[in-house]
Amino acid sequence: MQVVFLVFLFIMGACFGSFLCCQARRLRFKEQKGIKSITHSKKAKFSKASKSSIRVKSKTKPKTLPMHSICLSCKTRLKWRDNLPIISWLILKGKCRKCGQRIGRLEIFSELGVAFAFLLLGLGMQLRGLPFETLLSYPTDWIVFVMVLAFTLLLSFLAIYDGAYGELPNIPLIFAVILGAIIAIVSIYSDIIVYPDFFPQLGIRLGEVILSVTILGGLYLALYLISKGKWVGNGDWLLGTAIALTVGSPWLSLIILFLSNFLACLIMIPLTKGNRKQKIHLGPFMVAAFVITISFSEFFISVL
Repeated sequence: MQVVFLVFLFIMGACFGSFLCCQARRLRFKEQKGIKSITHSKKAKFSKASKSSIRVKSKTKPKTLPMHSICLSCKTRLKWRDNLPIISWLILKGKCRKCGQRIGRLEIFSELGVAFAFLLLGLGMQLRGLPFETLLSYPTDWIVFVMVLAFTLLLSFLAIYDGAYGELPNIPLIFAVILGAIIAIVSIYSDIIVYPDFFPQLGIRLGEVILSVTILGGLYLALYLISKGKWVGNGDWLLGTAIALTVGSPWLSLIILFLSNFLACLIMIPLTKGNRKQKIHLGPFMVAAFVITISFSEFFISVL
């Protein structure tokens, strides 16, 4: 039963990864259309023919991406057999069936990334002694697990967008912080239910959450303010805050901080080939470090 549950999580993660990749492209398309329209209106304001420019713009319908999946090269609508997560990309070798152009690596990385993230979270849940059969015995723990899955999906979207375009959109970041705060509250409430003598430790637990946020969110905010955005982006501290609220432990936040920077240096430095001007986007590495740390949290805490 546990193996079936893990396979189900992997398949579900792959499907969500494909969906999130499409949504990231749609959001980017909408943002680019918005930037172009603002730039056009500013230029038209100082033009002699500003009125005519505005009239032409109002009559022109903006182009939008279709709801169904298409090839970005030949605009052909993809059939169902070409939309199977991971499988279709491997069968087609990352190319469009009709025009033969490369589909891109973002899709396969997104599908595999979210699939393995869900798999690790499920494996970590079982390692913590919460098998599938305890659904009725520990409902609050399962509620927290489902919320962590939803939080991981939101983080995965941010990781995909940051990895592809080098930015972290504000609205998903705000939702991530809100969801992280809700997970922290539900986790504390779950401990109150399971452990009747938890109330004397409530202040300590709240202090750990605050210290966790200070380590991840506060440190990245300080780096952003000191460097004026040269060292880290303005969304990294919000992403760190959301992750810190979810883990709720200063020790786990320190591990995420170390692991995310270690992965970034290990993977990106060879790719940049010593180019100091090349910016390293921490979003995907922070999300990967979060998934690894929270999946094996019991192991990390026991070591520390």
